[in-house]
Amino acid sequence: MTMMLNKDAQEDLIERGYSRRQLGEVAALLGAGTAMAQQQAARAVKGAVRIGANECWTGPFPSGVQAAAEAASFGNWYDPDNYKADLIKTVAAVEGLPEAQVMPWPGSGGPLVSIVAAYCSPTKGLVTADPTFESAWRTADYMKAPIAKAPQAIGKGHDVKAMLAANPNAGLYYICTPNNPTGTITPLADIKWLLDNKPADAMLLVDEAYIHFSEAPSAASLIGNRKDIIVMRTFSKLFGMAGVRLGLTFADPEVQKRISLFGPSAGGLAITAMHCGNAVYKEAALIKARREEMIGNREETIAWLTKKGIEVQPGSQANMFMVNWKKPAKEMQAALIATPEKVQIGRNWPIWPNVSRVTVGSADDMAKFRAAVDKVYKA
Repeated sequence: MTMMLNKDAQEDLIERGYSRRQLGEVAALLGAGTAMAQQQAARAVKGAVRIGANECWTGPFPSGVQAAAEAASFGNWYDPDNYKADLIKTVAAVEGLPEAQVMPWPGSGGPLVSIVAAYCSPTKGLVTADPTFESAWRTADYMKAPIAKAPQAIGKGHDVKAMLAANPNAGLYYICTPNNPTGTITPLADIKWLLDNKPADAMLLVDEAYIHFSEAPSAASLIGNRKDIIVMRTFSKLFGMAGVRLGLTFADPEVQKRISLFGPSAGGLAITAMHCGNAVYKEAALIKARREEMIGNREETIAWLTKKGIEVQPGSQANMFMVNWKKPAKEMQAALIATPEKVQIGRNWPIWPNVSRVTVGSADDMAKFRAAVDKVYKA
C-alpha cells in the first residue's frame, strides 16, 4: 500500500535533502511500515509449537475479549462512544502522563518506520545496538541514511557511550529495552545519559515493546517537558494482541504531530482494538500473573538447558532467551521443526550465527521444546 504524503511532509523531506523524485519512494516505504516490521518473524508453520516470533502463548485477558466483542457489535459506527479518548485516558492514568503525550496507533511497526522517516536522512543517520530489532535498520537503509551499530555485550543492555561514539551527529538513537532478541535491560540511568549527551537536535527513541514482562522502570518518566525523546509501546506481546494491531507512542504533542506526518495514526484504528486495549491496560493483577507465569516457564527451561550443557546467554527479562548451540543456528532451527514435536524456534542474527532466539511459550510449549532438543542436540 502506498500512502500519500501531505504538503508538510513533502516539504520536510525536501529540506532534509530528498529530491521530489524520491518522495514517492518514501511514501511507498511508509505505507508498508507494518509489513516491514513483521518481516522479522518467520511464517508460522501450521501445527507447530510457535515459539519463534515472540508472540504471547495466549490471547487477550477475558476482559479484553469481552470488550472487543462489545465493540464489534457497534461496527457500523466509526467510533461509537469515543473509544479512542477512553483508551488515551486509561493509558495516561496508568503511566502517570498527560493525555496530550499519549497517541495510539494501529500496531507499533508503522510508528517505528514513521519515526525513522521523521528523523533520519542521507545526512542524519541512525544508531542502534547490535543485535536488536531490525525494522529501524531496514527503514534507514531504504531511506539511504547512514547506519551505525554498537555491538552489545552478552548479557548486557545497550552500550550507550559506544552508541554515541559510533555517530556523534546522528538524527536518531534507538534503544530497545528489554532488547529484542536478547531480552536484556538498558538501565534507566544509561538511557538518561544518552538523552543528556546526544546532539540537541537528535531524537532518542526508546522501544519498550516488552516492558510489561519486566519490572524495570519505564523511560516514560524522562519525557517531562522534553521534545527529544519518544517512548514506544505495543499490545502485541504480554497482552496477547499481535493480530489485533494496537500500539502507543509517548512524547511531547509537537513530536507526536511530526511523527504523524509520516504515517497512519489513530485514524486507522479499529474500534475493537481500542476497546480491547482500554480494558486490558488496567488489569494490573493479571499482568503480574502473566509475567510470573512467563518467568517460571523461562527459568525452568533455561535451568534444563544449562544442566544439559547448552549455553544460554544471561540477563533476559523478557519472553525470549538466546541459546548458543556452538554450531550453525539454522541447522538447529531446521532440526527442531522436523521432530515429532514440530517446534518452531526463532532465527539468529548475523553478529551471532550460532545463537538462536527462543520465545517463551506456555508450560506445554516449553516441555515440547525440551523434548525436541533432547532428540536432536548433540554436543
